[in-house]
Amino acid sequence: MARRTVRGPATVLLASVALLASAALTGCSSGSGGGTEADTKPGGGAGGDRAAARGGTVGGSGSGCELPVVFDLARHWKAKAVVPDEPDSEFAALSRQGPVAMVCEIDAKPAGHIGFLRVWQGDGRSGTPRQALEGFVTADKNASKITYTASTAGKLPVAEARYTVHSKVMEESRPARAFAVATPDGPVVVHLGGLDAQEHEGMLPAFELARRSVRLG
Repeated sequence: MARRTVRGPATVLLASVALLASAALTGCSSGSGGGTEADTKPGGGAGGDRAAARGGTVGGSGSGCELPVVFDLARHWKAKAVVPDEPDSEFAALSRQGPVAMVCEIDAKPAGHIGFLRVWQGDGRSGTPRQALEGFVTADKNASKITYTASTAGKLPVAEARYTVHSKVMEESRPARAFAVATPDGPVVVHLGGLDAQEHEGMLPAFELARRSVRLG
């Protein structure tokens, strides 16, 4: 599977630092505003029950990330391919988690939020979607309150996890969501975090759009 290289391990680390710096400068303005600014932006609703406006797809050739799956993107979200670090690299923890490696990062900042949808892929030996998802979530030592559910996107089985992650940097706990599907090239996990609970909530429509529309590429 061909992937377009846009960032290496050092830039992934720098992007995380820049993300926190941006949050400190902007405060609550990026994701709050009493349900006004966020609500007027496509895909930027204040709650997970709001539908995100579709802005294209990711996964196919020329979409920013070439993946074994395709799903719809919320409007203004921008996808970039990631080349995972080698397992024995000192930066491996940034781009590998459990049985999967990060292959795509979809930035919410152009849509007015601080956070990412990240796509992770395992090889054909990584097992079922549920097994891959469990391996991914439990590899995060700060994850707790984990619940798993099963659904379908069209006829494609989907495993989903909802859980809480404690951030030592922010000194608080925040929600996280992830779903996984099986492909001939191995399982794919799509994860949504967020700087804090408010940002996570504002980005949920984009996550739900991806989960509902995911299909094999």
